[in-house]
Amino acid sequence: MGKSRQVTHGAPERALALAACVIVGLAACTPKRPAPPPVPAAVVVPRAAVPQTAPSAPVWLRPTETVGVSGPDDLVVVAGGVTSALVLVSPKAGPKEKLAATDLADFIEKMSGARPRIADTDAGIAAALAGKAPLLVVGQEALRLEPALAPRLAGVAKKNPKLGADAIVVRRAGARVYLAGNNDDAHAFAVAYLLQQWGCRWFMPTAFGESVPEQPTLKVGALDYAYGSPFEVRGYWIGWNGSTDGQAEFTRRNFFTGRTVSGGHSLAAYVKDVMPEGKTVFNMPIAGDFPANYVAAQVAPLFAKGQDFALGMEDGAYEVDQRRDLEMRANVRDKYSLAYSVTDNFMDFYNRVSETLLKRYPNSPSHIGFLAYANATIPPQRGFVAAKPLVLSMAAIDIDPIHSMDDPRSPSRQEYRDMVWRWSKVMDGRMLVYDYDQSMIVWRDVPNPSIQSFRHDVKQFLRAGTLGVQTETRSATATTFNNLYLRGQLLWDPQADVDVLLGDFYARFYGPAAQPMARYWTAILSAWERTVATEHQHFALPAIYTQPLLAELRQHLEAGESALRAAVTKGREHAKLVERMRFTRLGFSVLEGYTTMVARAATDGDYRAGIEAGERGLAARAELKKMNPTFVNVAMGEVGAAWWPGELEQYRAIQANMDGTRGTLLKKLPLEWAFRRDPRDTGVMRGFAYGPVDLRYWTEHAPAQTLDSRKDYPTTEWEVLRTDLYAQAQGILHPDRQSYTGYMWYRTEVPLDAAEAKGPVRISFPGMFNEAWLYVNGDLVSYRFFPGKWWGSDFKFQWDVDLGGVLKPGQNTIAVRLYNPHHFGGMFRRPFLYRPK
Repeated sequence: MGKSRQVTHGAPERALALAACVIVGLAACTPKRPAPPPVPAAVVVPRAAVPQTAPSAPVWLRPTETVGVSGPDDLVVVAGGVTSALVLVSPKAGPKEKLAATDLADFIEKMSGARPRIADTDAGIAAALAGKAPLLVVGQEALRLEPALAPRLAGVAKKNPKLGADAIVVRRAGARVYLAGNNDDAHAFAVAYLLQQWGCRWFMPTAFGESVPEQPTLKVGALDYAYGSPFEVRGYWIGWNGSTDGQAEFTRRNFFTGRTVSGGHSLAAYVKDVMPEGKTVFNMPIAGDFPANYVAAQVAPLFAKGQDFALGMEDGAYEVDQRRDLEMRANVRDKYSLAYSVTDNFMDFYNRVSETLLKRYPNSPSHIGFLAYANATIPPQRGFVAAKPLVLSMAAIDIDPIHSMDDPRSPSRQEYRDMVWRWSKVMDGRMLVYDYDQSMIVWRDVPNPSIQSFRHDVKQFLRAGTLGVQTETRSATATTFNNLYLRGQLLWDPQADVDVLLGDFYARFYGPAAQPMARYWTAILSAWERTVATEHQHFALPAIYTQPLLAELRQHLEAGESALRAAVTKGREHAKLVERMRFTRLGFSVLEGYTTMVARAATDGDYRAGIEAGERGLAARAELKKMNPTFVNVAMGEVGAAWWPGELEQYRAIQANMDGTRGTLLKKLPLEWAFRRDPRDTGVMRGFAYGPVDLRYWTEHAPAQTLDSRKDYPTTEWEVLRTDLYAQAQGILHPDRQSYTGYMWYRTEVPLDAAEAKGPVRISFPGMFNEAWLYVNGDLVSYRFFPGKWWGSDFKFQWDVDLGGVLKPGQNTIAVRLYNPHHFGGMFRRPFLYRPK
């Protein structure tokens, strides 16, 4: 399982304190941690994330000169920018092993200015071994020259792996430093480990994220380090046509591996010829002998060869009507997909396929990947035990991605934790977590951190016995920032201290600006960690990035820029620091542009100002794209209101109904409306559309209401709710913190004079989720059909109703009844009345 550590994780603010400590160079500031248990026959080297000795120079200019325990016989690899050292690598080296040897020479040269020669031929290696120069021996050559390394690797590697294990050993013996792993990837990890101890970091793909200290002298002291990761799968892939620039280098230098078993959407290819006439793959039979036997016959050649393959369900929800399938389904509902669960159906199918194949090829090492996705996410209800070839990718696409599985504020995330444990038991540990980062799915290129949850969840994944994590991500560093770097470190070593890693990151990434920038990112992390929002779309943005938070971020950013201008820095790193501050400034401009756009439109009803702010944000995003293709991802065309440019087009169309182009604004409706929860659907009969609204209880108790306490507000009383933010983000939850579902009512009074009430008038709800009923002056005047699954809409969420002849001079009562079956509920853009042209 690899060596263990005892680590205490604190709140995100702890990283801020650490950053301040390393900036002033006070080792005494470093929080004390319990000493790790001794590792037999080894000197355990700390990760050197925070300096352990008082420095004479700031941390961003001061690398670690000596790796290991320094002493009088330190091996000098480079002295004063001069080296005689050689890097030895076998002429039969694997691809990653060979690249690692080149990395070693490259980064020693970047640090010191001196490049060790690479010996990669038999003759060159023999000559090097006969000499007295320091030798850095990589991979297979290290295992050949030092036979004791192999049992050491076996001793720390994960025992009885399902897919494979990764372990490294880094040992100094006299004038030789051996760097080896138990496979091609791991050879590269051993080299990355040594370079990290010398202070090298790769925080993000491409040279932009590279941090290499300048150090003319490099040494190795007493060193005997071995470690094996407990996770077999530690990977990510870039979706959405994103740039893969720098991915290969970033992957091997941060302990990611390509090992996985794909569960990809692939089943349709095997059943396309037997789909029911006039139907789709989502109506195909699943359970029973026929589909299993039909598919097994097609994949048998792959299984016979020992080849891994996928039989993952398609990207959507299945609906079945075969008798066997209906029995297996048993009308169990999947609350996340708003559809019947077909998990048991698929488990029946996959087990039957596996059993058929195993009868013919009992010794095949093939793995068959499949997905727990859409309406097959919740674990099987029957007592299934997965057949041995099966490997599950658990892809819980519609579950709160913001909070950790141990956070009591997120019942859905706690349910996810229970799913992980149950699935792992069903699969006998042959499951990997397929997650999403950036996890908000359709986002706006603003910071979307995931470390606030992943730092805790990774330990749950470990305790549950999962194989690890495969992440679907975007090439959009302005959104994901250092998420992948921290994931790589934690999947390699789940006991790593995240606060130390963050403190190290701020100091190395921002240099003299580290302290204010640590405050900047700590404020962002804290906002995500503390929000009551559990939804995963851009509609949650105003609930997280509030205007006070934006003002605070602006102050920290300006302080960081001032600190960098005032600092006396030199060398190649200074240009990178300037570039990183520009990256952060543009990222803030994107964030400010989008949030201002939403506030001006949704809150103020000033769509012209909102459009101008949105255009400023998109211009900043375009500048980020010019800086580096990995900063933002705009390669998919971004067609429709789900995307930022499409949202702007929607705003322009709304503005045309207000500015005389297609209509003229008559009146903005109140920002705050009376609101009533109706969990038992009694409001129609009780006259919520026309009866008196009693707000006395609200008036008395409103000052004590908080986002957290509002879940306990009595459903027997009216309250007040804003119309510029969906209900759940304002604390409208069930008492057990579940997202509020069911019926709800909005009510307001609109005074109109005779001229305003006369003639054609329309009411616009520019942003409203859910099925709806509109009442005016007590009468139902319009009904809005809306699919239960909000993501199945056009993402505009508009509703426009003709009120001609309905309104009257004087007070008009407008009531909206809504039914919310899922996450988002209610209004999120302020309604208005307009007169069509």
